[in-house]
Amino acid sequence: VTSPCKILKCNSEFWAATSGSHHLGTEEAPEFCTALRAYAHCTRRTARTCRGDLAYHSAVHGIDDLMVQHNCSKDGPTSQPRLRTLPPGDSQERSDSPEICHYEKSFHKHSAAPNYTHCGLFGDPHLRTFTDTFQTCKVQGAWPLIDNNYLNVQVTNTPVLPGSTATATSKLTIIFKSFQECVDQKVYQAEMDELPAAFADGSKNGGDKHGANSLKITEKVSGQHIEIQAKYIGTTIVVRQVGRYLTFAVRMPEEVVNAVEDRDSQGLYLCLRGCPLNQQIDFQTIRSAQATEGRARRKGPSLPAPPEAFTYETATAKCREKLPVEDLYFQSCVFDLLTTGDVNFMLAAYYAFEDVKMLHSNKDKLHLYERTRDLAPGNTAASGTSPALWVALLCLSQCWLSLL
Repeated sequence: VTSPCKILKCNSEFWAATSGSHHLGTEEAPEFCTALRAYAHCTRRTARTCRGDLAYHSAVHGIDDLMVQHNCSKDGPTSQPRLRTLPPGDSQERSDSPEICHYEKSFHKHSAAPNYTHCGLFGDPHLRTFTDTFQTCKVQGAWPLIDNNYLNVQVTNTPVLPGSTATATSKLTIIFKSFQECVDQKVYQAEMDELPAAFADGSKNGGDKHGANSLKITEKVSGQHIEIQAKYIGTTIVVRQVGRYLTFAVRMPEEVVNAVEDRDSQGLYLCLRGCPLNQQIDFQTIRSAQATEGRARRKGPSLPAPPEAFTYETATAKCREKLPVEDLYFQSCVFDLLTTGDVNFMLAAYYAFEDVKMLHSNKDKLHLYERTRDLAPGNTAASGTSPALWVALLCLSQCWLSLL
């Protein structure tokens, strides 16, 4: 399922035409205006399908502003020449950025280093919250992942197979709110087959403010992996496209995580609160059914057969190729292969764990193991505990239930 709104394509084409040319010389202004007119023409072509799209409206306003700044006429050629890039060292880097635009320098000048937390979403979909709770959820449609004083993150999850309750992330919107003298408001939007290396307005940093480079997008692998550094709030975001779907991972200081004006309104903030109970899937029950029946069966109607059949044994063997430790990332991989038949979900679990290794501040908590039923919500098994113990406890609980 892809959006008929093609604003991301317009953004990508404009950025390709103007890459590296934020500060144009006089001789380049006509070419920049030509690229702007082409950008405006592209947005008009897709206007009917983008009426409610935040990225579209942001792009339209951005084009108008750039037209005024560069004295561009709305009439003229609309071809898209590739502008020459600026030589190394002649970029927007500003060594004199305000101290307030560097989180560790400004917020913690006279105190201990901040405590960083991690949240990730991947696969069908699996959520690791800021408190290291691990959940498998349904959450079809649009849901907020993060909502605080500095940024909003929203994901849209769509069915993987027709008639299936298995969902995966098909769209991601991140809004960085305007912050003091550091950054203007910026919108980043990605969807299936569109992973831009720029914000919705075509820029790659925080705008025209003095500390603009405290917010930056870096393309790690074209069309597959981008990283956003928001130094003014000490935050790193990683977005990937694996197969057809998106994964999300973030490293954020606790102080920023908890910077909310109204705590009572944060009930659906998934990275902080987790998925609502009625959206959570009982991972233990499903995994037990997978092992005994050879494929995943959720509560309710049976799932249609996946395009590529995996047995529990072949799924386990496949996941072990990339995830040798049988933690919850491994179990998620098995679950997703049986549910979808799509081997890309194995890679999604693998990269999600790779992002944890890069972003999580506590290296002793990288692996998470399955909770037993008598542990309170939010508690996880210690990383040093043997997974065999949890399997034994699960077997004992199943035997006890059968006796009852």
